[in-house]
Parts: sequence; structure tokens; C-alpha cells
Amino acid sequence: MTWKHICAATELPEGEPVGFKIGDQRIALYKIDDEIFATDDVCSHAFALLSTGFLEGHLVECPLHGAMFDVRDGRCRSGAYKDVRAFKVEIRDREVYVHLDGGPASEDVRDNVTDATP
Repeated sequence: MTWKHICAATELPEGEPVGFKIGDQRIALYKIDDEIFATDDVCSHAFALLSTGFLEGHLVECPLHGAMFDVRDGRCRSGAYKDVRAFKVEIRDREVYVHLDGGPASEDVRDNVTDATP
């Protein structure tokens, strides 16, 4: 398993997507009701950063295409776009780690936060 440290949990604002670049991979983190979720940061339709999109509940809207993705599992909830990958998240000593070997959105990602207490 490839777990990567991303940031301190306290750096994430509630209800605002934040983008990170880890090597060649772009990841977006979302803190919602003290839970932290992670998805690909790039829209599945064309290059647009979801971290610059609009977050409403558990849905992030692509700022360019208007596609909406559920940050819990990466599934596209509007439009005929492909899902984005969702990643498992762990909080260790108040630091956010993301499992970057994630594949397509899956059932086990829905329980992706083990301890989101900052």
C-alpha cells in the first residue's frame, strides 16, 4: 500500500476543496463535518481542477464543465461523465495520509476516514 502524507488536518478549511500535487498526481481534499475525503483533483471530462470548484454537501462541481462528483466515492452525479477516483484517507497524529494506490471508486472508500479529529 502506498500511503502519502499530504498535510496537517488543521490546514484544511471546513467545506472548501484544497488541491495538492504529489509527484505527477493531483489530489483534492475535502473536509466536511470533520470528515476528510480525497479524490482525483482533475475532472474526468477534461483538464479542470475540482479543488477550484464548488462544494455543496458531499458534491463537488467542476468549475469548467458543471459535472458534479460525490467526494465520498468519486461517482459522477450529474452529466454523462466518467467517475473520478476516490482514495482512502487516514488521520495519524493529526496528519492527513492518502492511499494513492486507489482505483476506481469503490464501496470500501465510503468508510475512508478512520479518525478525522484535528
